[in-house]
Amino acid sequence: MVKIRLSRHGAKKAPFYRIVVADERKARDGRCIEEIGRYNPRTEPVMVEIDLDRYDAWIAQGAQATETVQRLAKNARASQAAE
Repeated sequence: MVKIRLSRHGAKKAPFYRIVVADERKARDGRCIEEIGRYNPRTEPVMVEIDLDRYDAWIAQGAQATETVQRLAKNARASQAAE
């Protein structure tokens, strides 16, 4: 199955994440199909960039998003609507 999930990058104790579309059988930081966003929890305010059009396209094709990615996408939509 195809999943939309976080891939960890960055130094020890200083992570940032890429939001990727990947086969669930691949390693967390392994090969991905497509990168659709970035998430950095260490900045103030927290940086979340998601290509919501690509996110919706993958969901329509049957990809499953993890709970964390669903929450990030929901917050990104809310902040986009507020602007």
